[in-house]
Amino acid sequence: MKIHNAALEIKGEDDVDSLVTKALDDLKKTVDDRIKAVETKAAANDNTKIVERLDAIETKLNRPAILRGDNDNEPTPERKAFTSYLRRGKEALGADEVKSLRIADDSAGGYLAPSEFSAEVVRGIVEFSPIRQAARVGSTSSGEVILPKRTGRPTGSWVGETETRSSTESAYGQVEVPIHEMACYVDVSQRLLEDAAVNVESEVAADLSEEFGRLEALGFSQGDGVKKPVGLMEASGVSYIATGNASTLGSAPADTLIDAFYALPAFYRNRGVWMMNSKTIAAVRKLKDGSTGAFLWQPGLAAGDPATILGRPLIEDPTMDDVGSAAEPIVFGDIASAYRIYDRVALSIMRDPYSQATSGLVRFHARRRTGGALVLAEAIRKIKCATS
Repeated sequence: MKIHNAALEIKGEDDVDSLVTKALDDLKKTVDDRIKAVETKAAANDNTKIVERLDAIETKLNRPAILRGDNDNEPTPERKAFTSYLRRGKEALGADEVKSLRIADDSAGGYLAPSEFSAEVVRGIVEFSPIRQAARVGSTSSGEVILPKRTGRPTGSWVGETETRSSTESAYGQVEVPIHEMACYVDVSQRLLEDAAVNVESEVAADLSEEFGRLEALGFSQGDGVKKPVGLMEASGVSYIATGNASTLGSAPADTLIDAFYALPAFYRNRGVWMMNSKTIAAVRKLKDGSTGAFLWQPGLAAGDPATILGRPLIEDPTMDDVGSAAEPIVFGDIASAYRIYDRVALSIMRDPYSQATSGLVRFHARRRTGGALVLAEAIRKIKCATS
């Protein structure tokens, strides 16, 4: 094998450094010579544009490298088209914008509603729908969801070495979660739509979030199943702890809450949450443990953390009953296991510029399809007041 003579003369790191330095100097000299040759040729031809371009390239090369990412604040074509649709209507859109609207979120049924806008509305709905915060939420592409439900557990027994084993098997049934539709409309003034400085999307999203959230909260809690879900508090098969009193939580209300807490198996209890309205919360905040004198209610440890009762989070639900005759003012348990919510159509919007035109308003009709049902009654317990 042939080896370059210069390499044979290397005796240490100093020789390596000197060779590398020399090679870099030669490379820089070669580049400088070429740039000067181009500049000389350009000057001879009186071509100043080439010289200016070379100067600009050299300036850019001398700048420090800066990593630039995509601009996340830049709206997508679908969202731009949707904003134009809200302000001016479909008739004022170009062919490309109409195409963007049609493909925006049509796979989820959200015709003329981009996924970003739908997500913004759903985030707002969660704030108004307490059970959606605690329940398990999924999506579906059908008009109903059929879930398997275990109705019988396998049983076993201790046996001797050669003793005959008995057969056993689980039994399963089905739980149907039908999908229902809710709709509403919001009126927005024509002037508000015309003012470019106003974020019309946020205005419409806030109004829809409030109304859909109110409907959902009532349906998922107190719904009777007629054109709406069967609510958590209306579903059959849920065990309860009786207060023994029609106007209070019992003669020893703290004990009533403790009984409800420990009525659940540990698996559900350790994942449980309390739900009640503000009036009931006010009453519960005053309760103390009879043995230690400590308040059952405790504030969150940090800002934004929920308050707790007996160490488990508390969610305020304004749709819950007040304390009273035959009322069920409190529920506790693993609501994520007990109640399922399925969304079919996230959001669909239709612009109506005519029906309210005499009042200077544009009406936006919106619809959602969603459903909910109790699927595991054993995961929760109610507290129920006496009838008299």
